[in-house]
Amino acid sequence: MSDITTPASVIPNEAMDTRSVAEFTEQAYLNYAMYVIMDRALPHIADGLKPVQRRIIYAMSELGLKSTTKPKKSARTVGDVLGKYHPHGDTACYEAMVLMAQPFSYRYPLISGQGNWGSPDDPKSFAAMRYTEAKMSAYANTLLAELGQGTVDWQDNFDGSMQEPVTLPARLPNILLNGTTGIAVGMATDIPPHNLNEVVRAAIRLLKNPDLSVKQLTQSIPAPDLPTAAEIITSKKDLQAMYETGRGSYKMRAVYHVDQQEKNLVIIDALPYQVSGNKVQEQIAKLMMDKKLPWVVDIHDESDHENACRIVLELRSTRVDVARVMSHLFASTDLESSYRVNMNMIGLNGKPQVKNLKEVLEEWLISRRQVVTRRVQFRLDKIDKRLHILAGLLIAYLNIDEVIRIIREEDDPKQELMGKYDLSDIQANAILDIRLRQLARLEEIELRSEKDALEAERATLQELLDNPESLTQLMIEELEADMKEHGNDRMSSVVEREEATALKESDLVPSEPITAVLSKAGWIRAAKGHDVDAKGMSYRSGDSYQAHVHSKSNEKIYIMDSTGRSYSIEAHTLASARGQGDPLTSVLKPPAGASFEQLLAGADDQRIILASSQGYGFINTLGNLETNQKAGKNVINFDADAKLLTVATIDKTDLDTPDDAQALTQNQIAVVTSAGYLLIFGVDELPEQQRGKGNKLINLKAGEEVLAVIALNSHDSLTITAGKRHVTLKPMDLANYTSKRGNRGGQLPRGFQNVTQIEVTQ
Repeated sequence: MSDITTPASVIPNEAMDTRSVAEFTEQAYLNYAMYVIMDRALPHIADGLKPVQRRIIYAMSELGLKSTTKPKKSARTVGDVLGKYHPHGDTACYEAMVLMAQPFSYRYPLISGQGNWGSPDDPKSFAAMRYTEAKMSAYANTLLAELGQGTVDWQDNFDGSMQEPVTLPARLPNILLNGTTGIAVGMATDIPPHNLNEVVRAAIRLLKNPDLSVKQLTQSIPAPDLPTAAEIITSKKDLQAMYETGRGSYKMRAVYHVDQQEKNLVIIDALPYQVSGNKVQEQIAKLMMDKKLPWVVDIHDESDHENACRIVLELRSTRVDVARVMSHLFASTDLESSYRVNMNMIGLNGKPQVKNLKEVLEEWLISRRQVVTRRVQFRLDKIDKRLHILAGLLIAYLNIDEVIRIIREEDDPKQELMGKYDLSDIQANAILDIRLRQLARLEEIELRSEKDALEAERATLQELLDNPESLTQLMIEELEADMKEHGNDRMSSVVEREEATALKESDLVPSEPITAVLSKAGWIRAAKGHDVDAKGMSYRSGDSYQAHVHSKSNEKIYIMDSTGRSYSIEAHTLASARGQGDPLTSVLKPPAGASFEQLLAGADDQRIILASSQGYGFINTLGNLETNQKAGKNVINFDADAKLLTVATIDKTDLDTPDDAQALTQNQIAVVTSAGYLLIFGVDELPEQQRGKGNKLINLKAGEEVLAVIALNSHDSLTITAGKRHVTLKPMDLANYTSKRGNRGGQLPRGFQNVTQIEVTQ
């Protein structure tokens, strides 16, 4: 018994697939990628449609679902599309059909639907295809009107049983008018919709002057135009760059107004493209629940069939800054949305490419010129065929008696006619097909009239083919006619607005007066109001008062420690003074051994004097003390055996005078030493810097140190306290202690050289 198994070695090489798995996988994936790119995800520049969209429109035209007819069930259309042209899922096909019927998704819908086709709040809430009905819109006629006139190429459908158009002969640049989005393999497309009038005007301008730049074309097409009244707020410069490269983005912002009768009501009239009103309300409500929107007390939706979008915000009072609140909402919610632009499409060469605005219009106009040329040639060929037949018929009418005889008596009248009158086969057949009633004299007159009309039309058509300028003029006239029929005003206005900014947490806090109190152990708390007895407050056992400062609940509190480091903390985060407060070390991380010494508050530009007991210092501002670092930041340097003096603030009153230079000289700095010396010098002698050791304030001898530094004006007095004794030095007395910075100064009167306190008095 012979072996029926054939060894692999004897199988012919042609019958074996010896490709590696890697090679096979690569080729298979490449084939899949090309299929997705070419036959699913990207639109063709000629008609702006993806294959499934094109097949839906063509199937509807074959079903006779014109804009002037009655609609039919959507399931009928989907069934035809799947059964004849697009063997894919019915759900995906129906969703593509729904998208083309939604006026809030398509700028110029291709389908007119009856039934539930979704809503702006939930575009996918449409009814099943067995419930809805559809027909083509009037605009869809611009894609199909010239289909049967030899204008486009045809291809076999998926099973080769019938033909379908490769592209549709679009009379308008639908690729720009409705745009599209899609994700392929390794590439995507995001083409925004535009206004028909603007695009047609730009196309006509380009026909008349092919040298126009993208910048010049943007004079006609300033921005996309979406099916919403929301504003496009992207700058003209960015929009132009987007059109020049074919890539970029643009922003849309909701439109609102304040009710004229109830001034505390803000009404949102239009939302950005494809933004759900329900989602926006949820976002705003969440901000309100999280206490991040204190100015809004209520939100409700008053949208109805008359007002597609009417979201009402009720403000706390009429004194609320509406523009500031809305700017916060634009930055925090979908009331302002950004849209990506990637004008990737399949060009006339059959390859995907990102094109700029001029390239899109140029290539579409080439496609349109080809369509018009083929349409004219198709009509010309039909006229030539008809004229050929008419010539034969007229010959027959001129010799009608002889023709009748030949037909009645000859065995082969067709050949006899062709031989005797030099007729073609087509002409002879036409003569033989003449009915008796057509032998009337009136019929001959009508034939001659038809011949004259066709010859005139033929001359016109030939002129179009022979003269490119005439063909261009025809294209312009047809574009203008379609613009007049289907064009409308821009829906999305283009307005440059300021950048939306979300308010800081401190901005959300009401501005109320508080007093921040610091204990020696580093515990801090805040009491409402400024009339607070900070020293008389209760403290933890073994703890006592260290410092306090008057501020507001929406401001920052600045803290200085014993090492010269600064910290900042939001005032509204401080614990209430009803308790003992919280330790600063729970939120800050000072160096080991450091203690918190002082509290400061005020405007960022408030000038302060930072000085150490070493006798060095400089001028700084409160704003420079701010830091987000828990470990703080080093502001003033001094030796380990020195200490930070109480920070002095420079009075800003005189700085507001017209003569700033004179005002600066009126501000002075007083320095008191442990040896009982007082030096007063002008504030303009001390430089301003952000950090460091500073400059020498006063001349100290060994073992001496500075006790205090204070700022005063030339009309102020100084009260010097030494133990229980005090003396007030008036401006004329202070002149004896005034000198240049870095000098020794003057010695205070006997008995007041051990200074314990120095303060400014009027």
